[in-house]
Amino acid sequence: MVTEIKLYPKDMPARPDWLKVRLPAGPRYAELKDLMRGMKLHTVCEEARCPNIGECWGHGTATFMILGDVCTRACRYCAVTSGKPHTLDLGEPRRVAEAVLAMGLKHAVVTSVDRDDLPDFGADIFAATIRKIHEVNPGCAVEVLTPDFQGTAAAIRTVTDARPEIFNHNIETVERVFRRVRPGKSNYRLSLAVLAMAKEVHPHGLTKSGIMVGLGESTEEIVETMLDLRKVGVEILTIGQYLQPTAKHVVIDRYYHPDEFAELRERGLALGFSHVESGPLVRSSYHAHEQSDALKARKKPV
Repeated sequence: MVTEIKLYPKDMPARPDWLKVRLPAGPRYAELKDLMRGMKLHTVCEEARCPNIGECWGHGTATFMILGDVCTRACRYCAVTSGKPHTLDLGEPRRVAEAVLAMGLKHAVVTSVDRDDLPDFGADIFAATIRKIHEVNPGCAVEVLTPDFQGTAAAIRTVTDARPEIFNHNIETVERVFRRVRPGKSNYRLSLAVLAMAKEVHPHGLTKSGIMVGLGESTEEIVETMLDLRKVGVEILTIGQYLQPTAKHVVIDRYYHPDEFAELRERGLALGFSHVESGPLVRSSYHAHEQSDALKARKKPV
């Protein structure tokens, strides 16, 4: 049974100092903002109100969000607009590749909204974007952060056949909490199956997933989720603090201390993850290029 989710309570604790970030500013931030607008591109950095946007854009990195900026799902933690999406933009893969070139990226991250309205759930556009980035930017690694494609094997194969260096699909939270914050078509076991299929069809590619904490989960449940991810071959894990975007979203259960994130990182490494990025402001693509570089030595040829 799904329990009712509280919204902002009157006694909501103040955000701790370690979660306070500077407002995005600076010439590099302004330059990238103009670039994205000029090329009619979306970034999850903006749409999901990422707290690291100032830091990442200041270093010339961004996560491109393809397939529009309107999602067919309405997860209760996510700030991305939900509703009826726009028509497909077939020129988007080329513009993303050109933006990657203009930014001089060596590691590009591409994600998307859910597109349950499309027969292939957007897999063809993902594949076209991967191939176009590789074509225009030889040597640039591509990481994709995909939706679940409703677990459709053909869609997952379409994406993995384009050979992204990293296939990422976020589990987001523990199984007990999952249905409460991800209603509708999303499913914990289905997300695990997606990661398992991606590894099965492209065994030499890296797989990655992410967990948010502060949604009412226990430490034991986080470890259980880590074990589930390891069972399907996930090698890279990110763990970050959930931050409530608006009063309409799921309320924060509690703020984790940086020491707790450090402990979770050690637990993850002990369970066999090759790389664990764990911290209050960590998001799925945070330091993604560093994660990739750290694993190049052990990564087999694609």
